[in-house]
Amino acid sequence: MTLRQERRIAAYGVCRDDAGRVLLVQSSPTSGSSGSWNLPGGGLDHGEDPAVAVAREFLEETGLVVKVTGLHSVSIEVNDVPHLGIRRHQDQIMYDVRVVGGHLTPEVDGSSHRVEWLSEAQIEGLPLFDRVRTTLGVTGLPELRNPNPPVSTPEEPDPDRGQRFSAYGVVTDPAGRILLTLISENYPGAGTWHLPGGGTDFGEDSADGVLRELREETGQTGRITQLLTVSNMHNPAAWGPEGRAMDWHGVRVTYRVIIDTPTDPVVGEVNGSTAAAGWFTAAEAATLRLNRPTFEALTRARLLS
Repeated sequence: MTLRQERRIAAYGVCRDDAGRVLLVQSSPTSGSSGSWNLPGGGLDHGEDPAVAVAREFLEETGLVVKVTGLHSVSIEVNDVPHLGIRRHQDQIMYDVRVVGGHLTPEVDGSSHRVEWLSEAQIEGLPLFDRVRTTLGVTGLPELRNPNPPVSTPEEPDPDRGQRFSAYGVVTDPAGRILLTLISENYPGAGTWHLPGGGTDFGEDSADGVLRELREETGQTGRITQLLTVSNMHNPAAWGPEGRAMDWHGVRVTYRVIIDTPTDPVVGEVNGSTAAAGWFTAAEAATLRLNRPTFEALTRARLLS
């Protein structure tokens, strides 16, 4: 059986109470992993900011109103879902959150049916989704699989709507110079200077993706030093290489990257989105035509004021 590749972006939250217990939800009998325990969260709606999505999912699954307090981690999961005929790559953003309102109430007629505050000792004895093990650093028991999962027809991709998960780097060398790339003609943002990076491949982690893009676009080999931020971009009429307007939704992960041994940038991709690349001092970068995501990322990294 040939499985169709499908990508999904999801957001989950790590919520602790004053005793250090973590809030988890249990999958309902009608889900594909009945009885397994998960972090509250789920897939993004088209155009939805991940931070908004995690708050929405918390309210739906737990009855609690939460506020995002920090970015915990970014990871992927790739799983076969034979009863749906797909192989799913899920990009997942983990936030730290705290409760600011609501009442603990389990979801009704949804993918979960139980919600509990659990200590680490209790969690270790439960069947867990892999993302719970990775995020909380626990072992737990293997995830349970429903032998008769509900069969539904996956949505067919909308040709007028696109979604992309991307990874970019605020890249510097030991002298403090900033590495930037120039966007080619016929691409969104053409003629502006951008951070090195781009869309991740199927099965590729965002950290691996940004280092690959860095090599392809500039010829540099770097190492990641920090997960900086996650941002959301929604343009319902983006005009790009498709030659027509499309409803584009992009989620971007930005890392801090250092190039220990910098060289003159060389653009390796041919007829791609990168026209040129260069090293710039902060003063030089401030005079360039920077696009908004690049300016915001450099400001957040305190490289520009």
